[in-house]
Amino acid sequence: MTFLFEGADWDFKTLQRVYNAIEEIALEDLGLDVYPNQVEIISSEQMLDAYSSHGMPLMYKHWAFGKMFAREQMLYQTGYQGLAYEIVINSNPCISYLIEDNSMTMQALVTAHAAFGHNHFFKNNYLFRQWTDAEAILDYLDFAKKYIAKCEDEYGVEAVEKIVDSARAIMNQGVFRYRRPPRLNEQQQEEKLRQRIIYERESFNDLWRTVPILNPQPPKENAPEFSDEQSENMKLPEENLLYFLEKYSPVLKAWQAEILRIVRSISQYFYPQKQTKIMNEGCATFVHYYILNELHKRGQINDGSMLEFLHNHTTVVFQPSFDDPLYSGINHYALGFAMMQDIKRMCEDPTEEDKEWFPELAGSGNWRQALKGAWANYRDESFLQQFLSPKIIRDFKFFALRDEEDSPVYNVSAIHDERGYRKVRQLLASSYDIGLLEPNIQVVRADLSGDRKLLLKHTMHNRIPLEEAERLKVLAHIKRLWGYDVELIAVNEDDVEQ
Repeated sequence: MTFLFEGADWDFKTLQRVYNAIEEIALEDLGLDVYPNQVEIISSEQMLDAYSSHGMPLMYKHWAFGKMFAREQMLYQTGYQGLAYEIVINSNPCISYLIEDNSMTMQALVTAHAAFGHNHFFKNNYLFRQWTDAEAILDYLDFAKKYIAKCEDEYGVEAVEKIVDSARAIMNQGVFRYRRPPRLNEQQQEEKLRQRIIYERESFNDLWRTVPILNPQPPKENAPEFSDEQSENMKLPEENLLYFLEKYSPVLKAWQAEILRIVRSISQYFYPQKQTKIMNEGCATFVHYYILNELHKRGQINDGSMLEFLHNHTTVVFQPSFDDPLYSGINHYALGFAMMQDIKRMCEDPTEEDKEWFPELAGSGNWRQALKGAWANYRDESFLQQFLSPKIIRDFKFFALRDEEDSPVYNVSAIHDERGYRKVRQLLASSYDIGLLEPNIQVVRADLSGDRKLLLKHTMHNRIPLEEAERLKVLAHIKRLWGYDVELIAVNEDDVEQ
């Protein structure tokens, strides 16, 4: 049989041939359900540029992206850091970026990984289905980029930059965590679109602003007087600070509120990705590993390509031990891939231990259905709680440390043994709970008809306060957006002020 390719060189005909072979295995063998694919080949500098702007092909301009680009470029050029093999966009069609410098084996790996592994996960996982709109994201990013650019032309770069800086300072507090984002009805969407079209027309040509206007009207400031009834209808407490400021800030003009909405919408788009790092990368890594092995079994790639693939794959899933100088935490590629492989093993060749811990999974035989069910219905925290097996705990040599506030030493509270499995699993799962990883800050009072003071409440987890210097900087940004005094109180988990 003729190999799909030989050697490192590639051309677009070879890419198409390999893509077709990968697609056949992904759809017919694994039964994946994916968005249509759009595969793009880019240069290393373009990859750095995309990586520095959250991996998005379209993004508004901001100095933070340039700063990240300069840092990543320096690390890459001095050999301290390599480039990402690929970037994939959760959109319809699903866009995968491959670097032109990749060998053909690497192009095959990243095509399987991104265009089919990540693609399937984006389309089917419940968090992405609930919180993101793959159909509209690229159009929205295009609108956001043009809108902010035109605001810079009309109001000045410095004025726009201040609003973007402040919005980005609290963008992690600009998501709805426990309820769906409010969706506009059809009439509201049409009105929003009409306002955008009006803005496009009015700001299309900057020369129109130089034409004298007869009987000029004073500019309308977006600073309405709020009634007590409106204050009562704010439905406090509110977890989404950007949403609250966008809706109720007494000082923000319409264009400034729209910028807050842009930053908030993009932050919400990335919210599911924060909660599915282990699952998303584990799914994509399992898919590329299965497909490349299947291509080799079918005689479609040679031994040399397979060895190159295995070298790169093992580098990706390498997990240094806790006392290794290379250790920087748990490698989510390694843990995710190991758990996917473990589910497959338990379905096909279970041990007595597996039958005790996972009676419905062990020996079921249908590992494809089991994996696709897990990919669709869990996030990292619940996936670990449900599927982390004693075998994986032993393989990774997981153990738990207990850090008491009044104790000068750490205590090992659980190890990988019969008594410690459940505790290690529970603690590891909770470490991926985004509700515990990010500060719980809510708007609890806003006196819109009085002194307009804004009161925020930080509910501390395990009595851990916010870092003082960062807290003051962020409060200054919130005050800029609110326009009046802002106070932050800290309470423990029993709602007792500290």
